[in-house]
Amino acid sequence: MSGSFGDVQRGHLLTEQANPNSNALDTLSTAALVDVFVQEDLRPQQAVAQAADALAKAIDAIAERLRCGGRLFYLGAGTSGRLAVLDAAECPPTFCSDPALVQGVLAGGPPALLQSSEGLEDRLEAAAEDLRARGFNGQDVLVGIAAGGTTPYVHGGLSHARSLNALSIAMACVPAEQVPMPCDIDIRLITGPEVLTGSTRLKAGTATKMALNILSTGVMVRLGKVYGNRMVDVAVTNSKLEDRALRILADLAGVERGPARELLAASDGSVKVALLMARRGLSPVEARALLARSGNDLRLALE
Repeated sequence: MSGSFGDVQRGHLLTEQANPNSNALDTLSTAALVDVFVQEDLRPQQAVAQAADALAKAIDAIAERLRCGGRLFYLGAGTSGRLAVLDAAECPPTFCSDPALVQGVLAGGPPALLQSSEGLEDRLEAAAEDLRARGFNGQDVLVGIAAGGTTPYVHGGLSHARSLNALSIAMACVPAEQVPMPCDIDIRLITGPEVLTGSTRLKAGTATKMALNILSTGVMVRLGKVYGNRMVDVAVTNSKLEDRALRILADLAGVERGPARELLAASDGSVKVALLMARRGLSPVEARALLARSGNDLRLALE
């Protein structure tokens, strides 16, 4: 490992320190062991709460880039990269977003989802290669995720993003003064030492997943893909999601299931178009035109 990463004493990282609360983990009764986890797992929520300002700043900045045609890329290695891919993969079914809009980039690619390939995280230049292969450019956003903050793959990706004037966001579970990362917005989720020393799939992973949930959902809210707390851009691709769409129409437009199903059919499965048809008495063509004039924001269209 080269550069500043080699200078970091990994044993000094907060995520690598031994947790005094679990020193006797292997001697505890099963009930006591579980209790240690229960108590320690309060820390991720506290860590995310302390990062609220940075998360809000990131949501607004990402949404602005995406409104102007940019895309959101998550990038990481190991657990961080797998969580990145998971959150990106959930966006199309939840928000009917283009799969290219939010992308997860994992060191080692798809095979690394199922089989550990953590050695690839040491290749500083690999992230830029992976991003170039996806057409990453200065309009886009990169969220580089590294629990310990030292992953060369993530540092390389963030540096590449900055060289293009793309928006660069770092997410780590160590203090910024311990491990600086090249970025425009710095999200630090301070979860402390793990129950199992160094196993950042635990508290660090939980906090990262919570933060990514907030980030992607907040961005989609800002982009008008949510009305109230309803997924009005939900893709009706199976019976569960059809049922959800019918319940949204029933709750927000007072439409019974039979007529609601007809509205969904007429709107080609678009809950937004169906809601406008029901609430404003519009044809499918008129509803789509109104949505387009409103920037695809249902609340604006209804008002």
